[in-house]
Amino acid sequence: MLDALRLSVGTLTIVPSGSIAEIDRRTAARAMIIAPLAVLPLAAAVALVGWLARIAGLPSLAVGLLVVGGLALGSRALHLDGLADTIDGLGSGWTAERSLMVMRRGDVGPMGVVALIIVLGLQATAVGELVHGVAGAVLVGVTVCCSRAALCLICLRGVPAARGDGLGVAVAGSVPRWAAVGCWLAVLLIMTAAAASSRHSPIGGVLATAAAASAVGVLVYRCVRRLGGITGDVMGAGIEIAFTTMIVAMII
Repeated sequence: MLDALRLSVGTLTIVPSGSIAEIDRRTAARAMIIAPLAVLPLAAAVALVGWLARIAGLPSLAVGLLVVGGLALGSRALHLDGLADTIDGLGSGWTAERSLMVMRRGDVGPMGVVALIIVLGLQATAVGELVHGVAGAVLVGVTVCCSRAALCLICLRGVPAARGDGLGVAVAGSVPRWAAVGCWLAVLLIMTAAAASSRHSPIGGVLATAAAASAVGVLVYRCVRRLGGITGDVMGAGIEIAFTTMIVAMII
């Protein structure tokens, strides 16, 4: 379990977590399952940033941008990089092999840039609308944690890796179905409770969870059909898509 925690923290945050001797299937599965807990310090930090920015009198969009910037800094912007690479790969219109080559390159194409602008804009706007006090800041932090449950669906047993190397092959297909169901049921309860405690409708938490799970499911389906499986970039894209869907659903 300690190795799983180190893998999860080291993958999802900039917090030093130490070295891991070997990543076996059980360690990989546990790391994906506890991902929402591994980002708890980062979620608390950005929630505090948002609350302090609101107290300082900054406009809503500025508050949202600071929170989104904090998330990017705290995760080395790896999830955003994965989102851009995944969109470039899926939109290339080439074979799976060439699409994977596009995703592996260090540059970002026009489709990836547009995806980043839309996603970051939606996140900043929605976060700014939610953070009006302590309860709203806590709701944003909870959403950050819950969105990382996307990894349970992306690494679900039966979902193959698209490549024979990289992070994807180490964790692909490692999470049992019962564990993924249990993880998302917990997310449903937590998001519902967080929405109610922040004076939002509990239905908002239910819809946010259902929408995020559906969006991630569509991403996985598309990547398996188009690329042959998932990669580390797809994992990052899934996290960003889940967080964006959740946070936007909460303001509707």
